[in-house]
Order: sequence, then structure tokens, then C-alpha cells
Amino acid sequence: MSLASGSRTRRRTPEELKPPEDAPAPATGTPPVATEEPAAVPLIRPGGPRSRRPSLLPRVLRAALTAATKSVAILALLLAWELAPRFGLVDRTFLPPFSEVARAWWELVANGQLADNAQASLVRSFSGFGIAVAVSVPLGLLIGWYRPVADLLNPLLQVFLNTAALALLPVFVLLLGIGETSKISIVVYACAWPILFNTISAVRTVDPTLLRLAKSMDLSAPRLFQKVILPASVPTIFTGIRLAGAVSIVVLVAAEMIGAKAGLGYLINASQYNFAIPQMYAGIVTISVIGVAFNQLLVAVEKRLSSWRVPATR
Repeated sequence: MSLASGSRTRRRTPEELKPPEDAPAPATGTPPVATEEPAAVPLIRPGGPRSRRPSLLPRVLRAALTAATKSVAILALLLAWELAPRFGLVDRTFLPPFSEVARAWWELVANGQLADNAQASLVRSFSGFGIAVAVSVPLGLLIGWYRPVADLLNPLLQVFLNTAALALLPVFVLLLGIGETSKISIVVYACAWPILFNTISAVRTVDPTLLRLAKSMDLSAPRLFQKVILPASVPTIFTGIRLAGAVSIVVLVAAEMIGAKAGLGYLINASQYNFAIPQMYAGIVTISVIGVAFNQLLVAVEKRLSSWRVPATR
């Protein structure tokens, strides 16, 4: 047995390994002999199907189609505004065509009146809005997180919430005078409530599963607030901030109509008294454009701060 095994394991000489000269050539169709060489790596052609991103042209066309779809309603409104006075559907003395308003708007831009009044309004509006955000967000987080503080302040907050800001404008003027302080203060008052109550709601409606999961990891209270509660509250807080941004423009214009020597509200009011109707509509259009631009800015900031969220599937 051992001898037979030794004959099988004997090394063959090079002469024995040569194939015999009269051996028949392998027939075609013979299955390939398996070898231990590694499989060849498939070549990747440059510019082939490896890139899955759509090309630039379809994306540009899709963006242009989306922009055109969103602009249809605005263009229809401007067209109706232009045609209705020209066809006598409305009195063009009180509603001039949009082309006349655009011409008046350009004249206000050229003589610098629009820039001066818009600057005065924006400084007041942004000052009051910034103060309201700086005060209301921390206060809302505190009230939403600590139940005793909420029980203490909630009746007082409900009273002020249901008191219209413009109803308190004479009180602000009597207490703070007719200068800038009363106008900024009324903006702070009007902007504070949407931010405050949305912040409180955001803290109280954090997903309980996230809270239980964070507590099971033995996170301290400050870390729990920093890592879970604050990020989860950002979308709802920004809903209130965006509402406050719109309120800051509306309330300020109303305040400027009562006692001001500059501002878009003053421009609209003065144009009405002087029967400069196209200039009045030019001021109104400017306020609308500023409001839309401010809202888009807040939306961009919100997307930046809540980029961790998984987008909803359509």
C-alpha cells in the first residue's frame, strides 16, 4: 500500500511532461480547461453608463418648467391688472394699469425716494424682528421644557396673545413717544407671539420615542436638550419665525401710517393724500416684493438648519 502510494507521488521529468508529437489536436468545441487565474476585470469605458445623474439639459428644462408653472398665476394677475382699467372694467383713476404703476415705481427709484423709505422701513422691521427672535426662542424653550414655568406664565401669555398689536399702538406711542422706539417696540410685540407659541409647541411635541431612546443612553439633561430636543424643534420654531417675518412687515407699515416721516407706510399714506395713485400702488408692490424675498430668505435658512431631516417621499 505504501509502495503504490509512493509511485503515484513520484515527480515526473520534463521529458515526461512534454506532450507527444503524434497526440491528436484538441477538437473544436472542447470545453475550456479550468485554470486558477483570477478573472479579468471588466474594462470601464469613460463616459459609459457608470454615471447615473441626469444630464444638464433635462435638469435645466425641468427647472425652467417649474419656474414657468409657478409664475403663471402672477403673470395672470398682472395681465388682468393691465387689461381691466384699459377696457373700462374698473375706474383707472383708482386702479391705474400696471404699466403706469411700473413707470411710477421706476421714477421713485430714479429720484431716490423709494430707496430712502425702504431703508427706513427695513431697519425698523429687522430690528424689531431680531429682538423678538432673540427673546422669544429662549423663553419658549424654557416654558416648553419646564412645566412649572408654563403653569405660571400661561394665563398672562394668553391675555397678551388675544390682544391685537395695532390696538396697543396708541399705548406704545403714549409711553414711548412718536419716534423710532415705539415703532420698533410694536414690531417686537407683534412678532413675539408666533415665535413664542410655536417654540413651546415644538418642545412639547418632540417624538417620545426619541426621548426614551436618548434617556436609555444615559444622556444628561443638557446633552438631551442639545442633541434631541433642539434639533427636533427647529422646523416648528421656523414656522413661527416665518409667520413673524410676515407680521413684522404688516404691523410696521400700519405704524408708519400713523406717525412717521419716512418709511414705506409713510410713502403709501402720503401718496394717497396727494392723490398720487400710481405711486401709492408702487409702494404697495414694493412691500409685497420685500415680504416675498424675506420669506424666501427664512426658508433657505430653515433648510440649512434642518438639513438632517429625511425628505418626505412623494
